[in-house]
Amino acid sequence: MALDSNVHKNLSHESAIRHIVMWRVRGDTPNERTATSHQIKQAFEGLRGRIPGMQLLEVGIDVSEADYACDVVLLADFESAQALRDYAEHPEHLRVRRELEGLRIARHQVDYPLLATKPD
Repeated sequence: MALDSNVHKNLSHESAIRHIVMWRVRGDTPNERTATSHQIKQAFEGLRGRIPGMQLLEVGIDVSEADYACDVVLLADFESAQALRDYAEHPEHLRVRRELEGLRIARHQVDYPLLATKPD
């Protein structure tokens, strides 16, 4: 799912942005969902160092086993809203999305500006 360019137009181009995405994954059994979750984690972790403006990338797999929990979470920090928009259309990101098509059955996203911290 591509990022809507209008969503980020009000964000300052100076602010770093945190991008969080959570997915429920396809699988009829817990073992199938775990295998799919690991496949998604590995694919997105392969983007480290390949996306200009991406400062941090973490991918986690849920261990709570709560029935309402998502299975996988991606947390990425970008140097700016523009860097996040560029990521959405980056060929490597689009390749990963194509590879994982159909494996994710629900998606939730939050993007927000990171507050600059002042040194003590």
